[in-house]
Amino acid sequence: MSGHIALQRQGALAFVTLSHPGKFNAMSCAMWRELRAVFLALQADAALRCIVLRGEGGHFCAGGDISEYESFRFSETSLRDFHENEVWGGLRAVLDCDVPVIAQIEGNCMGAGVEIACCCDIRIATDTARFGAPIGRLGFPMAPREAALVLREAGALTAREMLLEGAVLTAQQMQARGFLQRVLPVAQLAAEMNATTQRIVALAPQAARLNKQTLRTLQSGAPDALPALLARAYDYADSAEHREGIAAFLGKRPAEFSLPNS
Repeated sequence: MSGHIALQRQGALAFVTLSHPGKFNAMSCAMWRELRAVFLALQADAALRCIVLRGEGGHFCAGGDISEYESFRFSETSLRDFHENEVWGGLRAVLDCDVPVIAQIEGNCMGAGVEIACCCDIRIATDTARFGAPIGRLGFPMAPREAALVLREAGALTAREMLLEGAVLTAQQMQARGFLQRVLPVAQLAAEMNATTQRIVALAPQAARLNKQTLRTLQSGAPDALPALLARAYDYADSAEHREGIAAFLGKRPAEFSLPNS
């Protein structure tokens, strides 16, 4: 078994589950390709309002599937293809998804797991989750695009500690460093995830997608990012969602949002 990515839908909510039994959901080459395909499909789903990204069996992701490494890591060409196309292709699809993505993190979150979590908008972990990227023990560095992602989302202090010291950090430490929004006991995870997803689903979906596009563009650091946004920032003015939100507030009733053509 090379593992797989499972997708479940519950109305406007999608669950994407990393599944690699016996390997703490370590990412195989096939799983990276599946992750990309799944998120490209979710990006195109106009009825979707929230995605939960999680691991199977009490763990998020323990890193890469090391049993595959001998087949490609010792050739510069195949190694470059793996990181630039398979790994980054999967991560990029999550990053580019305009639907809010919540990481539900339990147990091991190492290497590739940290990278995948970095692509999510909201990160919620149990108090027993563990984070690290001890790939120095395997004799190789983190690929540049992946290192840039971890540096941006986890911070320089954390990136250096994980990569140069091989440190494994607790959920409490990662929350204190601003990586995690919430840390809670395992017994409370299901209730917290349900409450969080319901809050997101109740909000305006078009606004959420526009917010993600805006934040992603501003975070890119491109010199023309703000002017490019300003050129189309108010195109939503006459949209049905905008009108419904204001009308519902003035009418003292819950808003009923729907995406265009959904």
